[in-house]
Amino acid sequence: MSIHSKRHSYIGTSKVAGHVRTQLSGKRLSATFVRLLHLLVVLALISVLATAQTSQTTGSQSLKEMSIEELMDVQVTSVSRRPEKLSETASAIQVITSEDIRRSGATTIVEALRLASNLQVAQVDSGSWAVSARGFNNTTANKLLVLIDGRTVYTPLYAGVFWDVQDTLLEDVDRIEVISGPGATLWGANAVNGVISITTKRAQATQGFLLETGGGTQPKDFLNLRYGNHIGSNAHYRVYGKVFERQPTNFTNGRDAQNNWTLAQSGFRLDWDKSRANKFTLQGDLYDGNKNQLNSSDTDIKGGNVLARWSLVLSEESDLSLQFYYDRTHRDIPRAFAEDLSTYDIDFQHRFSIGKRNELIWGLGYRLIQDRIQNSASLAFLPADVTRRAYSGFLQDEITLLKERLSLTVGTKVEHNDYTGTEFQPSVRTAWKIDQRQTVWGAISRAARTPSRIDREAFIPASPPFLLAGGPNFQSEILTAYELGYRVRPQERVSFAVSSFFDDYDSLRSLEQVNPPRPLPVIIGNGLKGKSWGAEVTGDYLITKWWRVHGGFTEMRINITPTETSTDRTRGSGESHDPNRHLLLRSSVEPLRTVQIDSTFRFVSKIANQQVPSYAELDARLAWQPKPSLEFSLVGQNLLHNRHAEFGTPLNRQDISRSVYGKVVWRFLKH
Repeated sequence: MSIHSKRHSYIGTSKVAGHVRTQLSGKRLSATFVRLLHLLVVLALISVLATAQTSQTTGSQSLKEMSIEELMDVQVTSVSRRPEKLSETASAIQVITSEDIRRSGATTIVEALRLASNLQVAQVDSGSWAVSARGFNNTTANKLLVLIDGRTVYTPLYAGVFWDVQDTLLEDVDRIEVISGPGATLWGANAVNGVISITTKRAQATQGFLLETGGGTQPKDFLNLRYGNHIGSNAHYRVYGKVFERQPTNFTNGRDAQNNWTLAQSGFRLDWDKSRANKFTLQGDLYDGNKNQLNSSDTDIKGGNVLARWSLVLSEESDLSLQFYYDRTHRDIPRAFAEDLSTYDIDFQHRFSIGKRNELIWGLGYRLIQDRIQNSASLAFLPADVTRRAYSGFLQDEITLLKERLSLTVGTKVEHNDYTGTEFQPSVRTAWKIDQRQTVWGAISRAARTPSRIDREAFIPASPPFLLAGGPNFQSEILTAYELGYRVRPQERVSFAVSSFFDDYDSLRSLEQVNPPRPLPVIIGNGLKGKSWGAEVTGDYLITKWWRVHGGFTEMRINITPTETSTDRTRGSGESHDPNRHLLLRSSVEPLRTVQIDSTFRFVSKIANQQVPSYAELDARLAWQPKPSLEFSLVGQNLLHNRHAEFGTPLNRQDISRSVYGKVVWRFLKH
C-alpha cells in the first residue's frame, strides 16, 4: 500500500472529498464575514455617491501599447530578492502579468497558474488541484515553495500548500513570478523544484470602487467588491470582499461527487510612504468556507493573516527591509482530523555593494509554528500538539566581471529545524550577456525538503497495530540540480527562451518493511533515489500591433529507483504523477479598441502511473468595453470536450466539465 493512497484517504480528504452546499445568503458563512461584506457594500455606495464622475481609465493595457522589449524588461524580484530585468536573470523564470490574468478569464489564483508552462497544474475536482514544477506532482506536492506578498503559504502536515484557501482578488494581483528549479539559497527549505511568488498591487494603484459579478455553469456565481482611498497625501488603503460558489464535479461513471464549495474572503492593505526611501505596508485577509463531503459532514475551513513590512532605501546601492506576519488556519475534516495552526514569521534582509563589482545581500529569519491536531480513530499525528522552530540565515554575492557582461553569483542558506538540525543549501550561478539581446546562464544548486509531520508523526490507524507509521529517523530529501539556459530577442517582435535541467535526488521518501517478510507495519523511510531531466521552451511573438501569441513547451522524464538496502518496491509511484510533456499556446487579439478576443490551448500527455489519458483543451474569452469604466466578458473553459479527467487513480478519479460563465466589471475611480 503506497503512502500516496493513504494520504489521499486522510490528508488529501481536505481537498478531494469535502466541499460546500452553502447558500450565498450567508446561511453557513460566519456572521463576521456577512458583516464584512455588508460593510464593503456600504463603502462602495458611499464612494459612488461621492464620485460624480468616473475616471477615463480602462484598468488594462492595450496590446497596441505593448512591446516584446517591455515584456523582457519587466522587473522581477524572486530570483535575487532584489529588482532585476527578466531578460538578465540567471534562472528559468516565467512571469504572469496582471493583464495575462485578466485576459485568461481565471477566477482563482490556482487557475491563473495554468498560464505558466513551466508548471504542472492539474484539476482534481471542484476545489482540489495538484501543482508542481519539474515533476513530483501530487495533491500533497511538497517540493514547491509558494509566497503571497512575501508570506509563505505552507502546511507542516505535508510540507505543501492547501490550494483551496490560497486566494485574493485577482484584479489586485500585479504579477506572479514562477521559477522552475531550486530557489533554496534565498528562500530556504522546500524551494526544491520551484518557487511561486505572487505580488499584489500597491494600494495607490487600486483607488476608487470596483465591482465584479457574474456566474454560469462554473463558477455558479461570484461577487467581488473593492474600495480604495487615501489618507493625506502619503498613505493609501484598500478593502475588499469576495464570495463564490462552485458546482460539484462527477466521478468518471457519472455519479455526483457532491463536492460543492463556497468561500468568502475579505481583506485590506495600507501603504504609507513616509518618504520616497522610507515605506511601510500593513495588510491582512480573513476567509471562511465550507466544502461538502460525500456521505459525511461538511469540511470547515477558515483562517486569517496579517503582515507588516518596512523598507528603507539607504542609497542606490543599499537598502534593507524587515517583515513580520502571523497566519492562523483552521481545517476540520470529519472522520479524519481537525487542525488549528498558528505561524509566526520574521524576516530581515540587507543589500549593499562593496566596490563596483560586488553586490551582497544577506538576511536572517525565524519561524515558530504551533500545530494542534484533533485525531480520529482512523488517523493520528503523535504527538497531537507540537511547537516547532526554524532559524535561518543566508548570504549571496553577485560579482560583475568582463565589463558588466559576465556575472557570477555565489551564496548559501543555512537553516536549522527541529527534525534534522542544520541544513546547508548553496548555489553557484553565472550569466553571460552576449549582447543587448542575448543571455546565456547556468547554475548548480543544492536544495533540501525537510521532514513534515506526515513523515515522522503520522499513524494509521490511531492505535496499534499500525498499518502505516511515520519514520522516527526520517531525514531531509536532497536535490543536486544542474541547469543551463538561453534567452534571445532576435527581432523587435520576437522573444525566445530555453532552459534545460538535470536533477539528482537522494533520500527520497519510501515505504519500508520493518521486519521482512512481514508486510506490516509499513514505516516511512528515505530508501528511494531518483533522476529527472528535460527542457522548457517559451516564446512570444507580437504578430501585429493588435495580435500577440505566446507559446510554451515542456519535455521531462523522471526515473525513481530504490537504494540497495531499501525494501520499497513502489519505485516512487505514490510520489510522482507527471506527464512527460505539455504544450501551451495563448493568443490575444484586439481587433477594435473596445473588443478583446483571447484563447488558450493546452495539451497534456498521459500520466502513466495513474492511467490518466492525454487530453487537449481550449479556453476562450470575448470581452467588450463600451466605455472605460465598464466591461462585459464571456468565458468558456474546457471547450473541446464535454468532460475530461486530469488527475487521480481510477477508483477516485473525477471529471472536469466544460463550463461557461459571464462577468461584468464596473469601475469608479476618484479624481
